Amino acid sequence: MKIALAGNPNSGKTTLFNAITGKAEYVGNWPGVTVEKKEANLKRMYKSIAEKDKACAASCCKGCNKVRVVDLPGAYSISPFTSEEAVTRDFILDEKPDVIINIVDASSLERSLFFTTQLLELDIPVVIALNKQDVIRRHGNIINLEGLSKELKCGIVETIANEGEGLRELLAKATEASKSKTQQAPQFEGKGTAEEDKLRQEYVKSITKTYLTRSRSSSELTLSDRIDSVVAHSVWGLPIFAFIMWAVYTFSIGGLGGYLSGYLNDTLFGEIVPNAANSFLEGIGVSPLLQALIVDGAIGGVGAVIGFLPLIMLLFFCLALLDDSGYMARVALIMDRYFKRIGLSGKSIIPMIVGSGCSIPGVMASRTIEDDNERRMTVMLTPFIPCGAKLPVIALFAATFFPGATWVLPGMYVVAGCMIVIGGLLLKKILKFENNSIFIIELPQYKVPSLKHAFRQMMEQAKAFIIKAATIILVMNTLVWLMQTYDFRLQVVEDPGVSILAAIAGVIAPFLVPLGFIGWQLAAATLTGFVAKENVVATFAVLLASTSEGALSMPGGPLSELFNPVTGLAFLVFNLFIPPCFAAIGAMSTELHGRKWLGRAILFQLGVGYTMAMLITQIGTLLVYGKPSVGFAPAIAVAAGVAATVYYLIRQSDTRADKLEKLASN
Repeated sequence: MKIALAGNPNSGKTTLFNAITGKAEYVGNWPGVTVEKKEANLKRMYKSIAEKDKACAASCCKGCNKVRVVDLPGAYSISPFTSEEAVTRDFILDEKPDVIINIVDASSLERSLFFTTQLLELDIPVVIALNKQDVIRRHGNIINLEGLSKELKCGIVETIANEGEGLRELLAKATEASKSKTQQAPQFEGKGTAEEDKLRQEYVKSITKTYLTRSRSSSELTLSDRIDSVVAHSVWGLPIFAFIMWAVYTFSIGGLGGYLSGYLNDTLFGEIVPNAANSFLEGIGVSPLLQALIVDGAIGGVGAVIGFLPLIMLLFFCLALLDDSGYMARVALIMDRYFKRIGLSGKSIIPMIVGSGCSIPGVMASRTIEDDNERRMTVMLTPFIPCGAKLPVIALFAATFFPGATWVLPGMYVVAGCMIVIGGLLLKKILKFENNSIFIIELPQYKVPSLKHAFRQMMEQAKAFIIKAATIILVMNTLVWLMQTYDFRLQVVEDPGVSILAAIAGVIAPFLVPLGFIGWQLAAATLTGFVAKENVVATFAVLLASTSEGALSMPGGPLSELFNPVTGLAFLVFNLFIPPCFAAIGAMSTELHGRKWLGRAILFQLGVGYTMAMLITQIGTLLVYGKPSVGFAPAIAVAAGVAATVYYLIRQSDTRADKLEKLASN
C-alpha cells in the first residue's frame, strides 16, 4: 500500500512523516523546506494497523509486504504555481496512491481546506489529519469534527504530529479508506477557471464559519503579534537578530561547546587515544609504517575532526530551538527589506538558513523561487553561509590564532553576510536584473520550543557528522597519508616534499602565492577540501602529525609553522568562499539547469574567495606588520586583472541592455 502525505506548506507533513516512518528528514518551521518527495517504509510499530488481516500481521513485520509513505512538497492548490507544487500534482495524478492523508493546519483551517476540496475530487480516498491541535486548544477554539467530516464526506482525525498523538487512529482510518470507494466530493462549476476558484473559496469560507468556533475575534491582537512588533520591527529587528546569533555562537563556541571540544582535541585525541594506540600496536608487533598509518593517518585525521563535534552539536541544538519557537520564519521577513535592494527577497534567506546546516539542501531549497535570475543568484550565494562542514575549519583556526576570542565564528557569519550583499549587488549589475517578486510568508504562532525535537535534530547532525568522519574523511586521510609517504616509484620517502602529494599539490601552489600561502601543504588541504570541507582540518592533522608535539589546535602549535594570524585568517576566509564540496556543486548543477551557469557560479565563487583572501593577506600584513607580504607584486597584478574583468562584464551587460532597449523601442 502506498500512502501519500499532502497539504499546505508548514502544516506538519514532514513531522508526521518522520513520526510514522522513523526517519529524520529536515523539519523547518517555515514553508519551502521540503522541495522533493521523500519515501520510506511505515515504522514497524504501525505496520499491523495497515494490514489487510490479522493473520498477515506477524509475517508483514518481517518484511513480506511493505507500506510505503511518501512525503510530498507543500502545495496550496492542485494547479501548480511553483516547481515543488508540480512535484505534488504529478505524483498524485500519475502515481495514483492508495490513499491520501491530507495534513490540515487546524490553526489555519480556511486556508488549508481549499486544497482539501481539490484532493477530494481526484477519485482517490482521502483522510484528513487535523494537525496542530495543541495550538487550537491553547487558543480555546473548537472545531466540530463530526459535522465537518459529514460535510466533506471523508474521515477526519485530530493529531499532534510532533507528540505522536492520534497517529494510530489516523493510519487505521487511512487503511480503511484505501479499501472503500472514493467519497463524493463537492462539485463546482467552471472547472479550472477563476470562477471555480472563487466558488470554491466561498464554499470553504462558509464551512469554516459553520464548523469552527473561535474563542476571540480574528482581528484581536495575539501574544505573537505583540512579540512581532518588537523582534520583527523594521529598525530593531536586525540588531535583535544579530544579538541572538551572537549569544548562540558565544555559548556554542566559547561556552560549553568550546570546553568540550578543547578536552577532545587536546586531551582525548591529542594524548590519550594516540598513546594508547601506539602502546597497543607496539605490543602486538605492528610494523612502524602501518602503525604510523593507523595513528597519524586514521586516528590523527579523524580525531582532529571529531574533536569539534560538541561545538557543532550545541550550535545546532540552539538553532533547532530557535526554529521550533517560530523565530526563524521572522528572520526571512526581517531580511526581505534588505535583500530587495540587492535583487533578492526574503525567499532567498530560507535556502541560506537551511544551508547553515548543509549547503546541499540549502541549494535545493532555492527551487521554491519562481524568478530565474533570483534563483540563480541564490544558488550562487547560498554556499557562502558557513555550513556544518566548515565549522571545524573555523574552530581550528580560531583556537590556534585567536585563543579565547568569541568574535571569530559570529564574525565569519557577518563576513559571509557582507559578501552576500556585495556579491548580490555585483551579480545584479552584471545580470541587469530588477527583482519584482512579491514575498509572502505565513508566520507561525510562537510556541515554547520542544527540547525533544531539538535533541533529535542535534543527534541527527552528530550522527551524520560521525558517519562522514568514519567514511569519506577516513578514506581521504588514508589516501593523504599514503600519498605523502610514497613517491611515484612507490618508494617510501623521508622528505614529504618529494612525495606524490607534494607533486600534485605543487601544481596548484604557485597560484596561491599572491594570497601569501607558501607551501604545498596548503594547496593539498585546499584540494581535499573539495571532497568534504572537514578534510581541510584532517589533512593538516595528517601532514603536521610529526612536525610538532601537541594538539593541532593549540596556540603556537603545528599550524603556526605555516601561518601567522593574518594569513591564517585569510586561509580561513579563502576556504569559506571558494566553491563548496563536490556534492554541493552537484546540487548547484541540478538547480542551475546547465553547465554554462554552473561554470559561471564556480568561477564567481572562486573569484570571491581568492580576492577576499588576497586582500586580507596583503592589506592585513601592511597594517599589522608594517611591511608587504610574500607575493605582494603578483597580488597587484591579480587585483588589476580582477578589476578589469569586473569592469568588462558590467560594460558588456550595459551594452547588451542598451541594444535590447533599442530593439524594444523600435
